[in-house]
Amino acid sequence: MLYPTAMSKERRTAIIMASFTAFIWGLSFMSIKVAVAVIPPMSLGLIRFVIATAVLYAYLVVKKQKPTLAMKDLPLMAGAGLVGVTLYFLGENNGVLILSASESSIIIGTIPVLTILAERLFLRTPMSAGQYAGAALSAAGVGLMVAESLRVSARPMGYLYMGLAALSWIGYAFMTRPLFGTYSRLSITFWQSLFGALGFVPFAFTERVDWSALSAPVLGHVLFLGIFCSAVGYLFYITSMQVLGTSASSVFINLVPVVSVAAAWLFLGERLSSLQMLGAAVAVLGVYLAVLAVQKPSGKSLKN
Repeated sequence: MLYPTAMSKERRTAIIMASFTAFIWGLSFMSIKVAVAVIPPMSLGLIRFVIATAVLYAYLVVKKQKPTLAMKDLPLMAGAGLVGVTLYFLGENNGVLILSASESSIIIGTIPVLTILAERLFLRTPMSAGQYAGAALSAAGVGLMVAESLRVSARPMGYLYMGLAALSWIGYAFMTRPLFGTYSRLSITFWQSLFGALGFVPFAFTERVDWSALSAPVLGHVLFLGIFCSAVGYLFYITSMQVLGTSASSVFINLVPVVSVAAAWLFLGERLSSLQMLGAAVAVLGVYLAVLAVQKPSGKSLKN
């Protein structure tokens, strides 16, 4: 018989937080699809991260934490913010503008596999047979989905934008890693959100926003993206990483395209073809197998 302990309660809370984060990140593609139809991609990114930065700063004040930044860390912190926020959402927002929310989320859902491959390539991290198999399945699933999408409606730029987003996130992860030993994750999130927001400014000046078209529903989606997806969601996710470890927490990312496809089907009327659905299923299965295999060699999760 298992008796509840403080640790088991903490783990259950972390699992709930990780699941909730995956859920709202899955919904974010639907919100981007709605908002970007009214607000241009880079202006949407600017508004979203101005909101996120304000929320994070308010939380720092409540926690009585001063967001300090040493000059020697400024280039890396700013660079990570520009890559992980500005460049990432340059790709994602433009990609979602062209593609369906479902297609876009499935491409982003392969980031865990791409990260594993990047670590193998640049850090010489060993890969298990399960990781190789998962990566191969994921690549095959995405390839099938993209090929079918291009056959039905040729939109290669959408996939190029989403590819840029995925690669930007990997670069962001590598750039952020050295900062964890010096700053709290909350401080890192605040500074990177701030620098990322500043990065949107010159792009936003080239776009024209029709503020008269900004309805209450669109504003609601923007607030959801800024508060929940960019601020609360990340804080919940980093809490789950602290308790469960990086590898275990990343498994929950597999839920993102599942939630996104379901939400787009229910609320936006998006429909994937049979071949696209097959490709999506294979891609999600591949990601799950690859990420799950990370934990098998030692049986332990890694913590930052």
